[in-house]
Amino acid sequence: MFIVIGCMLAGIAVGYFFRQQKIRSIHKIILALIWLLLFLLGLEVGANETVVRQFAKLGFEAFLLAVGGTLGSIIAAWLLWLSVRNKSLSK
Repeated sequence: MFIVIGCMLAGIAVGYFFRQQKIRSIHKIILALIWLLLFLLGLEVGANETVVRQFAKLGFEAFLLAVGGTLGSIIAAWLLWLSVRNKSLSK
């Protein structure tokens, strides 16, 4: 945990000192590092036998969470839309 916090603080310090300079290709570097992290995460998950054995169960639970989150967002947006519409009609 301390290594993660130390890396984050080091990044903040480097960013602070280089904030006046334009680093043009930084977004490409960040994108490449994100892809590398995703690949390594997939590699780690694929190597874990427990996760692979429980993949069907985990996939179903993930599906239920995704559907529940989407439906909750739709309902909240619909209620917000009704609230805003009613306020604009009463003016």
